Amino acid sequence: MTDTAPSTDRATGADRATGADHATGADHATGAHAAGLRIGTAPDSWGVWFADDPRQTPWDRFLDEVQAAGYHWIELGPYGYLPTDPAQLRDELAKRDLEISGGTVFTGFHKGADQWDRAVEQVEKVAALTRAVGGEHIVVIPDLWRSDVTGETLEPRTLTDGQWASLAEGHDRLGRMLIEEYGLRQQFHSHADSHIGTHREVERLLAETDPRYVNLCLDTGHFAYYGGDSVALIHDHPERIGYLHLKQIDPELRFEILKNDLAFADAAIDVMVEPPAGVPDFAPIIEAVAAIDPEIFAIVEQDMPGIDIDVPLGIAARTRQHILGCSPLTRTR
Repeated sequence: MTDTAPSTDRATGADRATGADHATGADHATGAHAAGLRIGTAPDSWGVWFADDPRQTPWDRFLDEVQAAGYHWIELGPYGYLPTDPAQLRDELAKRDLEISGGTVFTGFHKGADQWDRAVEQVEKVAALTRAVGGEHIVVIPDLWRSDVTGETLEPRTLTDGQWASLAEGHDRLGRMLIEEYGLRQQFHSHADSHIGTHREVERLLAETDPRYVNLCLDTGHFAYYGGDSVALIHDHPERIGYLHLKQIDPELRFEILKNDLAFADAAIDVMVEPPAGVPDFAPIIEAVAAIDPEIFAIVEQDMPGIDIDVPLGIAARTRQHILGCSPLTRTR
């Protein structure tokens, strides 16, 4: 969790009181879409990076504000942030007319065979809870080469051929396990400050993994962070797009961050900006993915670690309104 202060040009604390009005206005402005990608949000859009941090939005307030902002679908976020008892979680979701799209686990298969046990330990908890509350996917994020807490460099930035092979084998095995034991789909999430970030690295991941077991959670912000073109990737690999994270980045600040080798964790709150202030444009991405499968989830996931807890609701409501206004191929349910 970064101690970076929120930018002054972001939404003010007053937005918490008006977020529900913004969400209602979105319905009047854009109409209730009956077909298209299923738009949702995630704890990350409330600044939640860890299961337990006193500076983060409390989980019950998060759920209340998701409902107020007009969303129906959410992710679990870090395991332990939302209640882990399936009955309690189902009850809390039902109170607010919310549903779960998926959960998240973290892997480091490139580090060696011992990483399998670590992955299974997470999956036994996250996948079981995800399935129990009706989720369909597990978003898998690779370990970062730079710490998201201290900014310390933990390992080399690129993988050897042997590490690539271990990574691909591990994800194929994990994807097969998720399907066979839990009925869930693995969606690999490329990430800033990880070994899989650039377009070329994502292409290599796809080439070395089995499409039956590994597809992409295409995060439009993280992919753009290293200059990736989401529409081109979708065009080239439509069969590998299984899930979306929608976010935008400040294209100019991105270059400052990369040039000065700043840790993503320290820069995230500033470089990941409220739509439509950044890139990429959501409309062509939504249209391209909806043409593949209109049942795909498109989850808003604006990285805002350390954000003032009174800020996210307003951003979430306006972002929903913006997305529904981008294309008729979007829906909240």
